[in-house]
Amino acid sequence: MGLVDLHVMLVEDHGFQRRLGLSLLADLGLTYLHDAAGGESALELLRNMDRLPDVILVDLDMPGMDGVEFIGHIAHESLAKSIAVVSAMDPALLHTVQVMAQASGLRVLGAVEKPLSHGKLASLLSAFEDQPDRGELPSDVLVTLEQIREALARGDIVPYFQPQAEFQNGKIVGVEALARWRLADGRMVPTAGFVPIMEAGGLMEELATHMLVESCRWYRRWRDEGMELRVSVNVSGSNLTGPEVADRYEKIVRDNGVLPERIILEITESSVMGDSARGLGMLARLRLKGFGLSIDDFGTGYSSLAQLSQIPFTELKIDPGFVVGSPKQARKRAVIEASLDLARKLDLHVVAEGVETMDEWKLLAQLGCDFAQGFLISPAVPGDQLGDAIRRWRKPED
Repeated sequence: MGLVDLHVMLVEDHGFQRRLGLSLLADLGLTYLHDAAGGESALELLRNMDRLPDVILVDLDMPGMDGVEFIGHIAHESLAKSIAVVSAMDPALLHTVQVMAQASGLRVLGAVEKPLSHGKLASLLSAFEDQPDRGELPSDVLVTLEQIREALARGDIVPYFQPQAEFQNGKIVGVEALARWRLADGRMVPTAGFVPIMEAGGLMEELATHMLVESCRWYRRWRDEGMELRVSVNVSGSNLTGPEVADRYEKIVRDNGVLPERIILEITESSVMGDSARGLGMLARLRLKGFGLSIDDFGTGYSSLAQLSQIPFTELKIDPGFVVGSPKQARKRAVIEASLDLARKLDLHVVAEGVETMDEWKLLAQLGCDFAQGFLISPAVPGDQLGDAIRRWRKPED
C-alpha cells in the first residue's frame, strides 16, 4: 500500500488546526480523508464506516472526551488499524499515552508534536507502509474455548519460529517459537484472539507442552541440516506451580533427543513478579536441570530490583514498545540503556525484540545489546522455511 492509498482520520477539536492538518495531508497526495471535531463524533462516524481507517491521528487535549479516553474506545472496539498521537503537550505525556495504547493492543505509529508539517506527517505515515505485514487478520476471527481445545488436539496450532541474530556479527544463533493457528479457509487467528482464552480456560500447560515437543522436533531436524540453534519457548508463570514441572519438562526434551541447555523458557515479567515466592523453587530447579530462563517483555511489569535479582534468569528481553522508534525518542533510549546496564550487572544476556529498522539496529549495537529479534531480520516463519529465512538475512536482496 502506498502513502496516497492510506485511509486517514484526523480527530482535532480546533477548527483551524483540523483544516490545516487536512490540507497538509491532501498536499501529500492522500484522498481518503475523514475528520471529526471530538471523540464522541469520531466514534459515531467510525461505527458507521464500511472501511475502517488505516491511521487515526488523535489530538489529546479535547473538551468532553479527551484523546486518552477516545483511544481507549478505539482499542476496545477495534475501530482502527493504527493510531498516532498529535499534540503540543509534554513529550513525557505523549510517551505515556503511546505505551498505554500499545498495552491495549493498538498499533502505534508514534507521536507528532505541533505545529504540523509536511515532513512530520510524511515521516509518521511512512511508518505504516514500512512496517511489515504481521500475517494476522484483525480480531473479526472469533473462536471459542472448545474450538481451541479441538484445534490443539488436531495439531492445528503450530509453532512458527522468529530468528534471533547476534549484534556482533549478524549470525543467527537462536529462534523463538510463537504459536500460530491457520483456519481451514486460510485465515490466521490472531494470537491475541486465542491465547488469552486458553489462559482463562486452563489450557496454557497443554499449549506449552505442545510447543515444547514440536520445537524439539524442529530442533533435531535443523541440527541434522547443520543449523545448531537455541530455541526459546514461552511458558505461562501459572504453570510453574507443581513440584513435578521441572522433571516433566526435562523428560519432554530429553525424550525428544534435545539437551535442556539448548532450550530457553520465556516467562513474562508480570506473571512471575506477581507472586515470586510461589515459583522461585521451580525456577531454580529448571536452572539446575540446564534450562535457560528468560524474563520476557521486560519493562512492562512492575518488578523490584530485589525480586529480579533473586530469580535465576539467564536472559532479559526488552519489550518491542521500547525498541520501536527508540532512535528518535530519548525516553525509550533511556529505558533501553538502563535495562542493558542492569543486565550487565546481573550477568544476563539481552535480546531486543521488535527491531524493525536499520537505525534501531545501529542504536542497539552501539549501546551493547547482545541479540536482536524482529522484522528487520525476519518475521516468524514455519519450521520448514527457517533455512530460507536465514539465507535471506545472510544475503539480502539488492
